[in-house]
Amino acid sequence: MEDRDVLAHIERLVGEEDALYARAEGQGMDGAARRRLHDVQVHLDQCWDLLRQRQARREYGLDPDEASVRPPETVEGYTG
Repeated sequence: MEDRDVLAHIERLVGEEDALYARAEGQGMDGAARRRLHDVQVHLDQCWDLLRQRQARREYGLDPDEASVRPPETVEGYTG
């Protein structure tokens, strides 16, 4: 997987996230939509983390293709 593939996936997920929020403005958000929004947000965090891993590996002369998607428990535990 290339960085551009990860970025394209991020773009699709952001589009879905925006669509979920837009629908919620008019009619509210039911349980299924809330769960999907949460799943999309977790997946986005995983994608951004993967992209950062790839960039860091490249910066340190390591193979970026050896970066891997980390579990939600890991990426959701980061603090800013």
